[in-house]
Amino acid sequence: MLGFKLALRNLVGAGLRTWLNVLVLSLSYVVIIYVNGMLHGWDIQAKVDMKNWEIGEGQYWCSGYDPLDPFTLQESHCAFPQEFMPMIQSGEVVPVLVSLASFYPEGRIQSIQLKGIPAGQDLIRIPTASLAGGEGEAIKAVVGRRMAKSNQLKVGDLVTARWRDRNGTFDATDVEIAAIFSCDVPSVDMGQIWIDLDQMQRMLGMPGEATLLIRGDKAPPDLTTAGWVEKDLKILLAEVDELIKTKSFASTVMAMILLALALLAVFDTQVLSIFRRQREIGTQIALGMTRWQVVRLFTLEGAMHAVLAAIVAALYGIPLLAMQARSGIPMPQSTDTMGFAIAEKIFPVYSSGLIVVTIIFILIAATVVSYLPARKISRLNPTEAIKGKIQ
Repeated sequence: MLGFKLALRNLVGAGLRTWLNVLVLSLSYVVIIYVNGMLHGWDIQAKVDMKNWEIGEGQYWCSGYDPLDPFTLQESHCAFPQEFMPMIQSGEVVPVLVSLASFYPEGRIQSIQLKGIPAGQDLIRIPTASLAGGEGEAIKAVVGRRMAKSNQLKVGDLVTARWRDRNGTFDATDVEIAAIFSCDVPSVDMGQIWIDLDQMQRMLGMPGEATLLIRGDKAPPDLTTAGWVEKDLKILLAEVDELIKTKSFASTVMAMILLALALLAVFDTQVLSIFRRQREIGTQIALGMTRWQVVRLFTLEGAMHAVLAAIVAALYGIPLLAMQARSGIPMPQSTDTMGFAIAEKIFPVYSSGLIVVTIIFILIAATVVSYLPARKISRLNPTEAIKGKIQ
């Protein structure tokens, strides 16, 4: 207890030097928690959006299907497995048929993916209710906001679409834009037109076939059948995990640089303090304090920088971070075309574990950098120290 009081008195007596160190360390607390909270919030939002808009609780892919290889699309279609038929009819599993196509907005030609999905499904959030109707006239279709913006499409517009059926025969028809939806998952938006599954199966001559099956939470995850490959959430969300890891590494490097500067200031402060307080150190040892007690005193002073910094960080960091958690962090407009799921606003998530680990890490780091210069005291000759001569 005596050591704590002495350390606190010495810190207060150091005045501005102490508070500058405390301010920089407190900034390290806030920045580390802020960056990690933002990335954690982005991770959660991206995965929730992808589950709601694209992948459900998992998928089954027709053998040979590769969403990153357009040359596989023409052959990637399989008949519905009989084991899945009850769940397909009840809507617990949603089939999607994918094919390459071209369409001609304002006389221009553009390659797209034509996707068929049941008009009455509600497993994912694509507004498929707008696909109903259109028999004998233009086919109803829905597109995403990015697709509509890049091609200047509006609800009610007619565009010509051309495709090739399973026999290699080209055909074309008019497509009416029945709805434009807004989502944060570019992979269900950019370069894609969604139409009713039954109509697409007739157009391609593929009755009862699909490219992939989207599974809901009520469907058993272990259904397997010949010709279909199960893809669980771990596989489907792997790209998001890798992206977050990459961003986390870059953000961690920036935070560590800031923390290193703060710890360097603490280190320099301790070195200067030992140099200026030579007579005090020698007197303390002469009065009966052991050398290691004095080392612990200076180490405690350095550690208390981190404790005071945590208190200061809480004073301004809690209101700031809480406000951002409520209102979100706006993302630049250009990020919605970068190919990965990112919302217009990211809402940070600050877990108690993140806060505790950050405090403990900085406290340990500050203690270590305070101990390093204080070790010199263990080899101190008190007589020389009283004379002001520390070797």
